[in-house]
Amino acid sequence: MIERYTRPEMARIWSDENKLDTWLRVEILVCEGWAREGVISPEDMEKIRAAAYDLDRAHELEREIHHDVISFLRSVQEGLGPEGRFLHLGLTSSDVLDTALAVQLLQAGSLLREALDTLLETVSQAAVRYRETLMVGRTHGIHAEPTTFGFKLAMWVDELRRARTRLDAAIDDIAVGAISGAVGTHATVPPQIEEYVCGQLGLRPAPVSTQIIQRDRHAHYVTTLALIGASLDKMALELRHLQRTELGEAFEPFGANQQGSSAMPHKRNPEKAERVTGLARVLRGYAVTAMENVALWHERDISHSSAERMILPDATATLHYMLWLFNDMMAGLEVDAERMRANLDLTRGLIYSSRILLALVDSGMDRQEAYKLVQRNAQKVWRNEDQGTGLLAMLKADPDVTAHLTPDALDAIADPHAYLTHIDTAFIRLNLL
Repeated sequence: MIERYTRPEMARIWSDENKLDTWLRVEILVCEGWAREGVISPEDMEKIRAAAYDLDRAHELEREIHHDVISFLRSVQEGLGPEGRFLHLGLTSSDVLDTALAVQLLQAGSLLREALDTLLETVSQAAVRYRETLMVGRTHGIHAEPTTFGFKLAMWVDELRRARTRLDAAIDDIAVGAISGAVGTHATVPPQIEEYVCGQLGLRPAPVSTQIIQRDRHAHYVTTLALIGASLDKMALELRHLQRTELGEAFEPFGANQQGSSAMPHKRNPEKAERVTGLARVLRGYAVTAMENVALWHERDISHSSAERMILPDATATLHYMLWLFNDMMAGLEVDAERMRANLDLTRGLIYSSRILLALVDSGMDRQEAYKLVQRNAQKVWRNEDQGTGLLAMLKADPDVTAHLTPDALDAIADPHAYLTHIDTAFIRLNLL
């Protein structure tokens, strides 16, 4: 994990200490399972529960024998007596690795869920706050019709809720353990021990496993994180556009002592939003690797292991950081409602062309004839042939238009608030109002 993009609470989950703590917990629970079967005595079990690993010793042994689980087990057994022989009884390394990994992924998922909930609340509040703040809607980057900034944010609320549903499903999918032996047949460890261990860890036993838990579950988890990252990328891109000098409608927070450029003191760059975009690209790469890990040789190979040691800590840490960063941006977002309104009027009435078209059709004019009539005048505005007077003035001077619509009717049509008649529908459907 890159420290720059890792929050401390997520770093703790993927620390060596938490990993080995979880390995030890799995091993002790397996021993408890054997004790329930009468294999381990209460006296030996008491000593095993007090077992501990030595992290430095485990690392020293791994440099010698090149096997992390064996090194860990030896560091634990060196602190035990004869009862140490019961550690790892009937197990293969992946029983411990995959079951412990599921616990860590659940812990990481809990942090991600919390961060996503926080962002959802922040965006929901902003959506309601700006639900009547007029701005121009843009399609293909070109002015289209009036909308509101809050309506744009309501769309984000809906998408973030879908992200939460997907995350919950991915967390549920990964919440399985396997204590099933070398090829998953329970030949050396009975199913009831697996059921006991998983129950104590808050997991379900995988209905069937080989030597490993199947990696489609992990691919589901990582691709879900990548998809959430893609949604944040979309939102960050929108804020990057709105911060452009030509628009100047909304700005990410900029600290009093912050500096935007080493060369140009005036610069206020959308660096936080750009950071979200860049990290989303990295997340999408992790998703590809996770899907590559699904296909393994027979009951197991090890090609997925090295990749997962990188992508699982990094993917969870990266998205967790992105959620935190984007929430910070939204909580401190500076919205220039006056600039939004000024930009709404930038095209001198062109944004009302659709309502004017509909009014002409409603008056009895053929739709294609009406379309060409409005477009003819709109093109003159685009070419600045209107002398700055705007679309309405052009239409009022066109007898083909005034034969159907009076000047007062045209003025009534060109009211941006008329576009907000049903703006609250989305907010009501989202239970924001």
